[in-house]
Amino acid sequence: MQPKEFANIIFDLGGVILNIDYSRTISSFQQLGISEFEASYSQLVQTGLFDDYERGEMTSEDFRLGIREAFRIEPSDAQIDDAWNAMLLNLPKERLELLRKLAESKSIVLLSNTNEIHIHKFNQTLKLQHGLNDLSGYFQKLYYSYEVGMRKPEARIFQHVLDEQRFDPSETLFIDDSPQHIDGARKVGLNAYHLQVEKGETILDLF
Repeated sequence: MQPKEFANIIFDLGGVILNIDYSRTISSFQQLGISEFEASYSQLVQTGLFDDYERGEMTSEDFRLGIREAFRIEPSDAQIDDAWNAMLLNLPKERLELLRKLAESKSIVLLSNTNEIHIHKFNQTLKLQHGLNDLSGYFQKLYYSYEVGMRKPEARIFQHVLDEQRFDPSETLFIDDSPQHIDGARKVGLNAYHLQVEKGETILDLF
């Protein structure tokens, strides 16, 4: 597969554009007293509480309440937010430069499973690291799961992007670091590339 040959590219955010580490969030919740947190949330599997929050089907207040009720603990809002955001790391400048260059000749959009708490923290980090309010200047559109009411690997969210952007799936490449999302994208005819982040691969290696 030669990524440069595609007219359109759909990028994932966490793990592909932004460096993340799920183990940091798992460890942070364990430190709050939730020893079984990893069984409820990981890169590959998560319970309905997290799915619903990523689809925007509950508020951040309800999500925090859901954490307290599901795991029978009473941390503060700030403690929950800090633990939840612990996975979010840095965004290397070189990746932004690559996106800027790609946008000169291709249509590129962002498609991320995310939520209000993460995006608020992510945008704060963008501001501190790069002086940016958000990533809208780098993509034709930002598709965040909690805003569109769908999440990967559901086929409907991929179809939504294709329909709205009028992308031909045969001319479109989807890049993600989660295998279940790659499978979902292929179900609607998308070309999909599984970025091997765990082996140190980055989008700079692809282009």
